[in-house]
Amino acid sequence: MGKYIRVVTEIPGPKSREAMVEKEKWVARPLSPLAPFFVAKAEGTVIEDLDGNRFLDFTGGWGCLNVGHNHPKVLAAVRAQLERFIHTDFTAVPYEPYVELARRLGALAPGPTPKKCAFFNSGAEAVENAVKISRAFTGRKAVLVFENAFHGRTLLTMTMTHKAIPYKAGFGPYAPDVFRLPYPYPYRNPLPMEEIERRLLSLVDPKEVACCVVEPVIGEGGFIVPPPEFLPFLRELANRYGFLLVCDEVQSGVGRTGKFFACEHFGVEPDLICVAKSIAAGFPLSGVIGKAEIMDALIPGAIGSTFGGNPVGCAAALAVLDIVEEEGLLARAMRLGGLIKRELTRMAEKFPVIGEVRGLGAMVGMELVKDRKTKEPAPEITKAVQQEALRRGVIFATAGLYGNVIRFLLPLTTPEDAVLEGLSVLEEAFQAALARAPA
Repeated sequence: MGKYIRVVTEIPGPKSREAMVEKEKWVARPLSPLAPFFVAKAEGTVIEDLDGNRFLDFTGGWGCLNVGHNHPKVLAAVRAQLERFIHTDFTAVPYEPYVELARRLGALAPGPTPKKCAFFNSGAEAVENAVKISRAFTGRKAVLVFENAFHGRTLLTMTMTHKAIPYKAGFGPYAPDVFRLPYPYPYRNPLPMEEIERRLLSLVDPKEVACCVVEPVIGEGGFIVPPPEFLPFLRELANRYGFLLVCDEVQSGVGRTGKFFACEHFGVEPDLICVAKSIAAGFPLSGVIGKAEIMDALIPGAIGSTFGGNPVGCAAALAVLDIVEEEGLLARAMRLGGLIKRELTRMAEKFPVIGEVRGLGAMVGMELVKDRKTKEPAPEITKAVQQEALRRGVIFATAGLYGNVIRFLLPLTTPEDAVLEGLSVLEEAFQAALARAPA
């Protein structure tokens, strides 16, 4: 028992087990939850299950809760909007929250070029629309993406995603004209920039490329922070060959890295930025923020979505922007990230299975390996540590092409003593998992 964690039954408890029986009966098997219990309520960083157990949620709903569960300001904004109207579709009858959110996000986007926005529902929709906009603006078709990338699960974004199992297996054939380049991975593959250009020239004529879509910090693929010269190199490459630079900030945006957009750390102005996940505190909302001349190049009706930019989601997003500013969450992301990296580095001295601790701001991960010299991935130990932590009251997400990275997506509002309590549980989980592992 701790200040935040409370485990009063076995995990899962009896009520969650009953609910899981119904889940197995009625919900499609591929929808396989990480947690073996069902949530009853949540606040801040704490989830309480049906049996009264309380957990620290360090997944943040897969990165959607930078301002935490049920932030009072988000709830107030949503209630107020619900009392006005819920839906019209902006392209049927427009509404002010959509315009205000576009104004504020355009002002937050890096660079001096005037910006405009379009809103959708999911990160995949934002990425797919960014590609559509790029193709229409340039008159070209090819799309550049990277190893370890995750961009979504639609046909196009699934093709753009790197990891085959489970995201792509059995779903082919894939979309054409998508070309994959190596992403510099300092721990495993510290590529020189000229090698990336060499690979580009071997794959496709740059004059046929509409856009290069890149995560400024790789998310699902392992929380990989590239070298500082990488994004400026891509910006120069895009300028030289006439294609657009698209930053997928679905997971790295909204303050996660200590800047509102992770690309700000690298001093570049993308042509288009995709945002989703934490922008609306759990409500389905995504957007493309782009240079005005690019966004305005399409004909009326070329992009849109029945529910895209829903007024309730826009109201929630406006509250999120207020919270990020008023509660100093950018600076807080840097403090929390420093605290997490310090404690994980200490653990790495104790547990040789921890190969590397890395991150930018509060977007922190640690990669587990069987041997530090060979760097052979250790997915089995990673899964065991994750499960031991779950039983002790902390929910961690994993990542990486081999599933051997433990990642931190805890709310930026998390108190520091809650972070330390969760990290203490993680250390216990390492001890338990390694004690059971084969030599």
